[in-house]
Amino acid sequence: MSMNSETASEPGAKWFRHHRRVSSSDGDDPFSTAGIYYGPQNDPGTAKYGSRLARTRTMSTVTANGTNNLAPEVTLKRRGSIDEYSKPRKFVIDVNRTLEQLLHSEDTDNNFQITIEDNGPKVLQLGTLNSNGINKTDVRGTYMLSNLLQELTLAKHFGRKTIVLDERRLNENPVHRLYRLITTSFWDSLTRRIDQDQIGVIASDPKNRSEDKNPRIYVPYNEKEQFDYYTQVALESPEIKLQVEYLPKDINPEWVKSVNTKPGLLALAMTKVNDPILGEIFRGAPYVIPGGRFNEFYGWDSYMESLGLLVSGRVDLAQGMVENFCYEINHYGKILNANRSYYLCRSQPPFLTDMALRVYDKIKHTPGADDFLKTSIKSAIKEYLEVWMCEPRLDPITGLSRYRPDGLGIPPETEPSHFIHILTRFAKKNNLTVDEFSQKYNDGEISEPELDEYFLHDRAVRESGHDTSYRLEGVCADLATIDLNSLLYKYETDIAETIRNRFGDCLLMDDGTVQHSMVWDRRAKIRKIAIDRYLWNEREGMYFDYNTKRKKQSAYESATTFWAMWSGVASPIQAAKLMTIALPKLEEFGGLVSGTLKSRGAIGLDRPNRQWDYPYGWAPQQILAWVGFMKYGYKEEAERLVYRWLFMITKAFVDYNGIVVEKYDVTRPNDPHRVDAEYGNQGSDFKGVATEGFGWVNSSYVYGLSLLNSQSKRALGACTPPDIFLASSRPTSPIQFSLTDREQDLGVVSNILEE
Repeated sequence: MSMNSETASEPGAKWFRHHRRVSSSDGDDPFSTAGIYYGPQNDPGTAKYGSRLARTRTMSTVTANGTNNLAPEVTLKRRGSIDEYSKPRKFVIDVNRTLEQLLHSEDTDNNFQITIEDNGPKVLQLGTLNSNGINKTDVRGTYMLSNLLQELTLAKHFGRKTIVLDERRLNENPVHRLYRLITTSFWDSLTRRIDQDQIGVIASDPKNRSEDKNPRIYVPYNEKEQFDYYTQVALESPEIKLQVEYLPKDINPEWVKSVNTKPGLLALAMTKVNDPILGEIFRGAPYVIPGGRFNEFYGWDSYMESLGLLVSGRVDLAQGMVENFCYEINHYGKILNANRSYYLCRSQPPFLTDMALRVYDKIKHTPGADDFLKTSIKSAIKEYLEVWMCEPRLDPITGLSRYRPDGLGIPPETEPSHFIHILTRFAKKNNLTVDEFSQKYNDGEISEPELDEYFLHDRAVRESGHDTSYRLEGVCADLATIDLNSLLYKYETDIAETIRNRFGDCLLMDDGTVQHSMVWDRRAKIRKIAIDRYLWNEREGMYFDYNTKRKKQSAYESATTFWAMWSGVASPIQAAKLMTIALPKLEEFGGLVSGTLKSRGAIGLDRPNRQWDYPYGWAPQQILAWVGFMKYGYKEEAERLVYRWLFMITKAFVDYNGIVVEKYDVTRPNDPHRVDAEYGNQGSDFKGVATEGFGWVNSSYVYGLSLLNSQSKRALGACTPPDIFLASSRPTSPIQFSLTDREQDLGVVSNILEE
């Protein structure tokens, strides 16, 4: 069930409720979800508003007995020629006609969005409810008009011909509007369960470039009940053409490559529940997808999303994702890059222990919580020992770990043109077209050791989650990175502490062995020594990756240097150096940049921009830095970075029709969602209204708001640029708002003053 603002229990939700100031005397909640607001119960043609909307009366018109025939909230005025109002107005709107008029007048670039780049008059007249639509009033400015477009699009989606629209839905403070959309709409839009209700949608794969487009699900060899369940679903719903297949007991790179021509979804955790009508049925454990073209359960995306879900009060979704991680480890040997067949050899940055502990903290007083924690920690131990502390990922000389997955051939999930610049040279060498060469290379008919090496590193980049970056290109499989080893240090300390404090310093594993905290404490100490030796650079005051093949440190300056603070592996002295030396290099207008301009180097036709390099910023880098800075006492710096990041998201949301995207150019104050790197920007391709946002950016927004005080939130609502707000927000000089025409254009002036 969707959590709305009335049931939220987290600090962020309480702040949201406080701002709304909607009481029961206000009648209908103007901030309810679209499904409720535009539901049949609010149809103006129903008895709720009577039959008055079909008439053309003025406010002075009364019935024969002298009583008015208006809605209960309307007070009869002596004259109706002018709409007087002291409360927020309501408009009566013909949806299709107004939508057509709005787009014709305001959407001058014909992209079904109203943004600051459109050259329309930026004003539209709407008929007021008080006058039965006869009297008109102006709705002005990009923000209110784009909100109107969004609301009309939603109303049309719900089949509405006519609506009554509260003005507060158009001039809502943008911070609260985005928070509301994320917590009451976006999370639900991104939620999936692999069961009968959704499998037809989930199993389809926009990345599938093979000739076989049938939706397919692969089930672990020993999960007969699941196999039978999906087989029955396929029989009962033949229209979806679902193919159900078993996975082999031993999954190796050769088998994974062999099914690239018929890729499929991988099964996840399911539970049996009692349905009042159907009896005992299977239900899939829920999870949240990133959005855009990514319609599956991803590794580190899920951890980042869980932080926002917990703030939003959606513990059920965060818990479901932990359960799915445990299922993947036990059935596929690792937390997968994502649950598609072509990801079976590839993991992603490991975050399970922190994720499980955060969920446990929310459910610890409920039945089954201790079993949940025990299962999670045992799964994390299995992953740690069998994935990250084994070759080929473990470097036996340094004792540090690397992203180094198995796999054969060309990654099939990429766009058709992604590798063409690499493959063309080899195709010409073999007198073949690129397609012909690709097929023969994948089939092992052509041997190209140089290309094998290239794809080894390419798969490692994808396992790292940082695909792609010049930091990692051509070397990733040889790098002991600061990000991965910080995460493993966190595993070691989390596991040690949990075994000691929750399991009486004795955790019995499924194979009969016993785990004690002392062993994990020792592992953490050994890793810290290795990190300090190989990854820390005292002169530069930063952590760098270490090339285990060349036996030297990388020189690439990356925001991943701050992951050492998130994990706690940095000493206080090292943290101080990171703050004084590394932070100024990586802080930009909109937050942390992925890497420095100096490290990225020159770009051009032969060296294109990579999306995890300068000038782009990503939600995970921001979140982990915020948490790390707070952990070491750098609260002011953390809040500054939070404000920069949230301002950038809010600015794009206001100016560009409610857009929320995968990543941002943190050096662009005006249009940060414009990204020119190889993959474009997921979340930007919508018409009329954005209905999902993007998973980890949604999370960064609600999580970041939980770290800011009310003064910062008010400044965000007024779209006060970071440099102006930060310069004027010293404790001794309270911020003074000077409301510009642009801020009034947002329609939030009354909200700011009221707050």
